[in-house]
Amino acid sequence: MFQRLIQHELDVWLGKPDRKPLVIRGARQVGKTTVVHQFSKRFDQYIYLNLELREDRRAFENYRNLEHLLQTVFFLKNQLLSKKESTLIFIDEIQEVPEALNILRYFYEQEPSIKVIAAGSMLETLFDKKIHFPVGRVEFKVLRPVSFPEFLEALGEHAALEQLRNIPCNDYAHGKLMELYHTYAVVGGMPEIVNNYAKNKDLVALNPLFDSLISSYLDDVEKYAKNDTQVMHLRHVIRSSFTEAGKRIQFGGFGNSAYRSREISECFRLLEKALLLHLLYPNTSTTLPLQPDLKKAPRLQVLDTGMLNYFVGIRKEIVGTEDLSSIYKGTVIEHLTGQELLATHFDALGEIYFWVKEKKESTAEVDYIYLHDSKLIPIETKSGKTGTLRSLHQFMDLAPHNLAVRFYAGEVSISAVKTPLGKTFHLLSLPYYLVSQIREYLVWFERTANSQLTHD
Repeated sequence: MFQRLIQHELDVWLGKPDRKPLVIRGARQVGKTTVVHQFSKRFDQYIYLNLELREDRRAFENYRNLEHLLQTVFFLKNQLLSKKESTLIFIDEIQEVPEALNILRYFYEQEPSIKVIAAGSMLETLFDKKIHFPVGRVEFKVLRPVSFPEFLEALGEHAALEQLRNIPCNDYAHGKLMELYHTYAVVGGMPEIVNNYAKNKDLVALNPLFDSLISSYLDDVEKYAKNDTQVMHLRHVIRSSFTEAGKRIQFGGFGNSAYRSREISECFRLLEKALLLHLLYPNTSTTLPLQPDLKKAPRLQVLDTGMLNYFVGIRKEIVGTEDLSSIYKGTVIEHLTGQELLATHFDALGEIYFWVKEKKESTAEVDYIYLHDSKLIPIETKSGKTGTLRSLHQFMDLAPHNLAVRFYAGEVSISAVKTPLGKTFHLLSLPYYLVSQIREYLVWFERTANSQLTHD
């Protein structure tokens, strides 16, 4: 069983005294149903309802009151209503019956002892103006592609996983972990593809799965586009997003098209709601609050780096490289770093950010900024000498702290670096495969850096 991160989130939800029905959001085929099926094993009774099936959605379409709904559902699924308190009800594809979303509030208000989870994709895109969403009566979690630790678990690489979580990582584990991370970059984090690779260890056999996955997303747009013209625009945006991923984009003419900014921006909003892509807007400050500048060009993040690498045809280059920053002008490792940072955000408002300083004479851009202990920590994904991290130096000259992080192809190290303006800061250099452990390493880094200052 992998995807332990979301299983932990489900455990926390289950233990809450004021538990609300839980809605799990996520792109199609990201593993929502599998996660809940795994979680259901701890309950005496499990009722699975798929609202794409007529017989399962009929009870919600003909809703009278909650008591009647429960009697109908328990009877149809051959479960005992007397054991409702030890029952998990899972309402899958809830977007197929928008009225069912409002019914969730009655579980919270009238039957709080029943554990209810719903899942769906594209929820916001399907809301009818007459449907009242139960604000304050439900809780949200977002499921994203499989993280690197979960990938190792799926492959049965338990020793590698143990070393990954060791702070700091032992030097002897570096070579194998780097090799496994390159494989993760090729395979990506979509559960069906990860499972296939775990069973067969055959990268070529993944090709038809990637084809099918991308085709399914292209077909899905018919379900939430408002007309045939928007279907065409949405499909163009999906295809072009793979080649534009990792770059800052303009909506007008996106993907070498003649489409207008308004048409394309509306498509991006729909695809963001469907969680197929993510727009990262830049921060211009080195201090809190985090306040992205929505007037500046965003950077594009697609759902999964494995799909990106397949679509643009660079998988063979990744397999044969020693340094991911040398592939596709550094786009692969920067994008995968963003995917790993997002993988730990289960809240609906989870975001990742980057930093820019734009002037007429020059532009500085830091790949990511990470909130840690009220500090905005800059993160770069570049190999090479520390003196070449020009944008990072500019950030640190403005920052009220002295901590920075760089992901690269080398081993764990901490070094004192001086900017051209004379500020000294501590740089934590981590191998790419440790992105998922950033929170734990920052605690260790801050403690270690402070210890060095005391001794100095």
